[in-house]
Amino acid sequence: MASEEASGSPRRSRREPEGRVLRQDKYSVLLPTYNERENLPLIVWLLVKSFSESGISYEIIIIDDGSPDGTRDVAEQLEKIYGSDKILLRPREKKLGLGTAYIHGMKHATGNYIIIMDADLSHHPKFIPEFIRKQKEGNFDIVSGTRYKGNGGVYGWDLKRKIISRGANFITQILLRPGASDLTGSFRLYRKEVLQKLIEKCVSKGYVFQMEMIVRARQLNYTIGEVPISFVDRVYGESKLGGNEIVSFLKGLLTLFATT
Repeated sequence: MASEEASGSPRRSRREPEGRVLRQDKYSVLLPTYNERENLPLIVWLLVKSFSESGISYEIIIIDDGSPDGTRDVAEQLEKIYGSDKILLRPREKKLGLGTAYIHGMKHATGNYIIIMDADLSHHPKFIPEFIRKQKEGNFDIVSGTRYKGNGGVYGWDLKRKIISRGANFITQILLRPGASDLTGSFRLYRKEVLQKLIEKCVSKGYVFQMEMIVRARQLNYTIGEVPISFVDRVYGESKLGGNEIVSFLKGLLTLFATT
């Protein structure tokens, strides 16, 4: 099992040899956006504040998929405000899927670690230093934010959505035994080379994609640490989770069960 608990003592093969001067780690945040005009300035400000106060080397890569609400214009302004060395706008012409957004973003990432998160303020950047500490403590390949462990939780969802999320996670745990407590979350830290390898292996799209990433990580014996997070439902804009996504999730779950 590739989880923190099951991995035993963390692997040390990736540690630098003793005596070698380590280069400073750099963290590239991949921020896919679609109609996030109101949220983007806030999440970028929070990210910059968190990284700056922690003394962490970073860059924020905004991958806008042709948002009709002017998200790209906002991103261009943010690039001017914070500097093109910190904010990199790398847009695409239309929605092409989350997996391809990450691939596109990684082509421009100069960090040796990648952070993925949502741009809708559901993931607070204040947890990122905790992700980094966790990764360093255990030398993990992946650190995943979890809503279902420790003091993690969900705020702003109605009962129906909470039941759907809990139910999906429960069924997935039974069928796939993934070694992580939150399969559908999208707030994670990866070693860059690990994320590249996982994306090569993944075939799912939509909300199943995040789940498959963890399942494939288990198959490849990557180690996974977890940090409890508070997930807050979006303040501005509309949720992109609908009936079609739920059906796709169930189909994807069954496909993974049959093929892993």
